[in-house]
Amino acid sequence: MADLLMKMPLPYEPKRNNRFIMRFQGGLGLNEWFVESTKRPSIKITSTPIPFLNTSTYVAGRFEWNDISVTFRDPIGPSASQAVMEWIRLCAESVTGRMGYAAGYKKNVDLEMLDPTGVVVEKWLLERCFITSADFGSLSYDSDKISTIAVTMRPDRCVLIY
Repeated sequence: MADLLMKMPLPYEPKRNNRFIMRFQGGLGLNEWFVESTKRPSIKITSTPIPFLNTSTYVAGRFEWNDISVTFRDPIGPSASQAVMEWIRLCAESVTGRMGYAAGYKKNVDLEMLDPTGVVVEKWLLERCFITSADFGSLSYDSDKISTIAVTMRPDRCVLIY
């Protein structure tokens, strides 16, 4: 056990959950400072059985990137509610019932983790994301909390650049 501890580098610095920036591409009007919290990408890989006699062995099957949840702060101006709703309208227009083309509503998002000095140490490219659900929050006269918007995005693909 002592040998294991001796192999840990002395200048060890872990990544921190509060050092990240999420950048929305495609002129959506969603500023980096709107983001309050998010999830890093997660993946699900199915297993495919190969039956033989009375047992099975398994190989990897299809894989799918899971949804990514993002919570936005909602300032008065510029309005995060308006920016989120504009992105939703590119996919589904609630007034007319029209649906948009995937080329119009799927947007790339960058998720960057930072070191203590602000240098990017981990970068994810979330490709072709679109909003699958949005919750504009609840209101109460008993609360003075900051208004937030909870959004769920579906990426087609996630790439860990570094």
